[in-house]
Amino acid sequence: ALPAPLLRGLLPLLNVFRLQRAETAARRAGISTQPIWRKLWDDVMKTRPPNSESITCWRKKFLETFFSNVLHGVLDVSSDWRLNDHHFLPLLHSSPHVSQLTLCNMLQSAVELTAEHNQKVLENLAKSLHVLKFRHLLSSDQSTRRSLVLLLHRLIHHGSVNQVSMYSWPVPDTVLLVLILSMSAGFWRSGNALMYHSSPCGLCREEDKAQSQESTQEQSERGCCDKRAWSDGENQERSPRAPEEADVEMNGYGADAHLNSVLSRPGSPLQNQACDEASSKVPCDHTSIQGRSSGCISDQPSCCPVLQKTRRRLKSAVGKKRRCLRRSRGRYADPEDLYDFVFTVAREDKSGLLDKTSATEGENTENWTSSSPGSLHTDHAGCKKIGGSAGIFSLKAAHRFRSVSMLELFSIPLTGEMCRTLSNLLSSWLSLENLVLSYNGLGANIFCILSGLRTLSRHPDCHLRVVRVSDVYSHVPCMELVHCILSALPQLQTLSLSFDLKKQLEGNRPEGNPSCSEAEIPESCLEQLEIRFPREPLQTMFLLPVLKASKSLQQLSLDSATLPCSQELGLLLEALKECNPNLKKVSFRDMNLAEHQKEVLLLLQDPVLQEITFSFCRLFESSTAEFLSEIINTVKRNSSLKSLKLPGNRLGNHRLVALADIFSEDSSSSLCQLDVSSNCIKPDGLLEFTKKLEGHIQQRGGQIPFTHLCLFQNWLDQDAETAQEALRRLKAVCSVVNDSWDSSQAFADYLSVM
Repeated sequence: ALPAPLLRGLLPLLNVFRLQRAETAARRAGISTQPIWRKLWDDVMKTRPPNSESITCWRKKFLETFFSNVLHGVLDVSSDWRLNDHHFLPLLHSSPHVSQLTLCNMLQSAVELTAEHNQKVLENLAKSLHVLKFRHLLSSDQSTRRSLVLLLHRLIHHGSVNQVSMYSWPVPDTVLLVLILSMSAGFWRSGNALMYHSSPCGLCREEDKAQSQESTQEQSERGCCDKRAWSDGENQERSPRAPEEADVEMNGYGADAHLNSVLSRPGSPLQNQACDEASSKVPCDHTSIQGRSSGCISDQPSCCPVLQKTRRRLKSAVGKKRRCLRRSRGRYADPEDLYDFVFTVAREDKSGLLDKTSATEGENTENWTSSSPGSLHTDHAGCKKIGGSAGIFSLKAAHRFRSVSMLELFSIPLTGEMCRTLSNLLSSWLSLENLVLSYNGLGANIFCILSGLRTLSRHPDCHLRVVRVSDVYSHVPCMELVHCILSALPQLQTLSLSFDLKKQLEGNRPEGNPSCSEAEIPESCLEQLEIRFPREPLQTMFLLPVLKASKSLQQLSLDSATLPCSQELGLLLEALKECNPNLKKVSFRDMNLAEHQKEVLLLLQDPVLQEITFSFCRLFESSTAEFLSEIINTVKRNSSLKSLKLPGNRLGNHRLVALADIFSEDSSSSLCQLDVSSNCIKPDGLLEFTKKLEGHIQQRGGQIPFTHLCLFQNWLDQDAETAQEALRRLKAVCSVVNDSWDSSQAFADYLSVM
C-alpha cells in the first residue's frame, strides 16, 4: 500500500511482469498506466499501430501484439530489460489478454500452442480468444494438421472463438481448407474424415460419458427393443482392437453405439417419425437423423423394424470404411480421407412441405450418398450432383459441436467443388450471423452458395443477418443478384455487393437459376444495402422493388453506377422518400453528379437523413459560386443532418473557407462531422478556415455542434509551419483526423500510371 505519489514514480521503473501485478494497486490509487504501456509499445514494437486513435487500452494492445510476436518468433524477449524476468513466461502471462490471433504460413504456431508445455496457454486462449485469422497459408504435413485439428477443436468447439477469417491463399490446399471450414461449422470426425488423433479430448470424454450414462439409464427404464445392439456397441468400444478399427469408432461414437445414443435421447426425430408411420401404416420414406437431437426409443414394438433397418445401413457404411483402413499402411488415414467428410442436404420437396418442417425432418436415409474428392453431396438448385468413393453416413448423424458466428474468406479462389462443399456446410450452419466472401472468383458459382443459404434461411433458428460479397467480375447484373439474394434470404439486415468489372455470360445462365429479376421479393428486414456497380447504369425500375420490400432500410450506398439519363437520380430520390421513411444514411461514391445539382440540393434538404456522403462525385467540376452558396444555405437550415462527407470533390481553399459559414450565428444546423479529405486543401486555406470558424464560435458564445473534421490526403505538407498552426488551433475547437501524406509523391504516382 504505497502512497500514490510514490507509486506514480515507481510504475515507469517496473518491467512488464511487475507492471501487470501493480495494475490493481494503480487502479485503486486512481493512477492510469496507459502512458507507460504506450511508451512500452513505442520502445519495443517500434511501429505505429493502425488506427492508433481508436485504441482504448494500450495494455491489451501491447500484450496481444507481444504474444503474437513471441509466438511467431519475431521478438526476442532478451532484447529489452523490461521483458526479461525469470518469473515472466511470455506466452502464459500475455495469453489472457489475446482476443485476436493470426496463424500464418506453415502453421508452426499451431504446433507450438498444442504442445504439452503450453496446455495452460491454450486454456487461457479458449477463454479470451474471439477472432482467429489465417493468412498466407501453405500446404502442411499430417502432423501439423493434427495439431491444427486439436487447436480448432479447443478454441472453437470448446472455446470462445466467434469469427474465423482466411486471407490471401492463391493456391489453397483443399484438404486444409475443408478442414478449417468444417471445424468452423462445428463438425469434427476423428473416426472417419478427420483422422488426425486417436481419441477425443478430455472435455469430449466427459460429455460423452455423461450422455452415455443418461442414455443407459433411460434405456433400462424404458426397456426398449434391441438392447443387445447397445451392449454390442459398448463392448466394441471397450474391447482391444487394431489401431485402424479404433480410429474408425473413436470420438465417442462407434457405428452401433453412436446410432443408439442418438436414438435413445428423448424426442428423436427418427424414432418419432418411425413410430408415427408404423402406427399409421404409411411406408417410411422420409426418416431422418439429427446428430444433436436428444431422445429415446419408443416403447412401441412397431418402431423396431425401422430402427434395425437404419442400423444395418450404418454398420454397412462403417464396415466398408473399416476394410479400407485395414489396407492402409500408416496409423493415420491418407489426407484424401478428409473428402469422405460427407453429409447430405434434404431435397426440396416439390409439394412445399420442406418449408413447414424443421431441419430435423427433411433428410431421407435412403439418400446416403458418396462424393468425389473435395465435394459434399447436394441437390440444391445451381449445384450439380456428383458421385464417387465409398459412402459414409450423413454428417447430420454425427456429433456436432459449437460453431462460429462469422466466416470471412478473402482472396481465396474457390473451385466449383469447393463451392458445393461450402454450400452444404452453410445449409445447416445455424449459428452463422455474418458471411463475407471477397475475391474468391465465384462467378456463376455464387448461385451454388446461394442455394445453401436458401436452405439455411428456411430453418426457424437461422441467425444469418449479414452477407457481403465482392469480386473482380460480375456474371449477372448487380440488381439481378440483389433480387436473388433477398428472395432467398428475406431475414437479412445487411447486404453488400461489390464488383470491379462486368463479365456477363450471354445466353448461358447457370442451370436451375432463371432470371432473378423476375423473382418476387418478399417483405424483408433489410436495414443496410451497399452496391458497388461494375460501371453499370443505375436502373431505378429494378431498384424500386427492393426499396418497396425494405421498409426498414436505414442505410443506402451506391458506388460506381452510371446515370443513363438526367431523370434517373430524381426518380431514385422520389422512391426513397415514398418507400423508406426510416432512411438515415445515403452515400454516393464515384458517380458523376456534376449535372445533377438540383437532386443534390433535394437530398441536403431532406428532414430525415442524418448522414449524406458525396465521395468523388465531381460536385464542383463545372459549378458556379451560386451552387456552393445554395449548398451552404441548405445545410444551415437543416437541423437533422449530423454528418456531411465531401471527399474528392475538388473543394480547394476558397470553397473550404466558404463552408465555415455553415456554423454562422444565424445557422440552425446540427452538423457534427465534416469530411473534406482529398480536396486539394493547402495549409493557408486551412488556416483561413480555422480563423473564420473561430469567429463564428465567438459570435455564438462559444457553442457550436461541430466536433469532428477529417482532412486525409490534402496538401498540408507544402507548408509545415502554417499547417501545424492551423491544426493546433483547430484541435482546440474539434477533433481533427489527418495523416502525413506526401502530396508530391502522390502526384508523381498519378503521373506514372496515366
